[in-house]
Amino acid sequence: MHNLYTDLAEVYEAMYQTFINYEEEYLFYSNLLKEGGCHSIVEIGCGSGHLAARFAGAGFQYTGLDLSADMLAIAQQKYREADFLQADMRHFELSKPVDGAIMTGRTISYLLNGPDVSNCFAAVRRNLKKGGLFCFDFIDASRFIPAIREDEKIVHRAMHGGRHFFRDSFWKTNLQYGWAFDWQSVYYEEKDGQAIKIGEDHSTIRAFTRDEIELFLALAGFEVVKCLDRPSYAFETYVIVAQ
Repeated sequence: MHNLYTDLAEVYEAMYQTFINYEEEYLFYSNLLKEGGCHSIVEIGCGSGHLAARFAGAGFQYTGLDLSADMLAIAQQKYREADFLQADMRHFELSKPVDGAIMTGRTISYLLNGPDVSNCFAAVRRNLKKGGLFCFDFIDASRFIPAIREDEKIVHRAMHGGRHFFRDSFWKTNLQYGWAFDWQSVYYEEKDGQAIKIGEDHSTIRAFTRDEIELFLALAGFEVVKCLDRPSYAFETYVIVAQ
C-alpha cells in the first residue's frame, strides 16, 4: 500500500480536491453511465469518497471499493448514505452484479504487471451485468514517458481549510514494469513563511499505450465502445468506455 493512501490519507484528502475538480469528474462519468443506461455502479479505487455523495445523491445505487482502510474510514465518515467495501481490485466480489463500473484518477496505474491487469479486468467483468459498462482512464505512455525529465522537480500547490500545502515530485523512468516510472513525492505545509515537511511517498506508476489497453480488454471479453482524449491535472490521459 502506498504511503499516500495510508499515513498521508488526510493530506491526500486535503490536496487532491484542489488538484481535481470532482464536480467535473462526476458530470463526465455520470453522463457516460447514463448514456449506457447504468443505475447500479461500483467505483473501483474510490479513495476518500469525493464522488460518492454525488453519485448517491443523484439516485445511483453506488458502492465504493478501495483497498485502503484509512481512505475508506474518511469516506464512510463523510458519506454515511453510501456503501463502501474494502477489497482488492484484482480480486473482488460484490453482493450482486451492477450495471456499470468506473475507475477514475488513473487507478489502473497501480497494476504494474500483466496478470494484475488481467485479473482486475476479469473481476470487473465478473461483477457486471450482461452489457454493463466499464469506464476508466489511463496515462498515455506514448506522450508521457518521452516527456519525463529526470532532473526536473514538479511542484503542485494546494490550499484547503485555510491550510497551505505543496508537493515536490520527481519522476524517473522505470521500464521493469513496461512503460512505468518511479514517482518520489515530498509533502509540505507552509506555516508562518516556513515549509514544514509532513511526509513523503515513493510509488511506481505504470502508463499504457492504447493498443495495450485494448488488447487486455479484448482478452477479458470486453469491446471498446469509445476512447476519449482527456488530459488530467498532471498527465496526458485517455478515457476508455468498454462493454
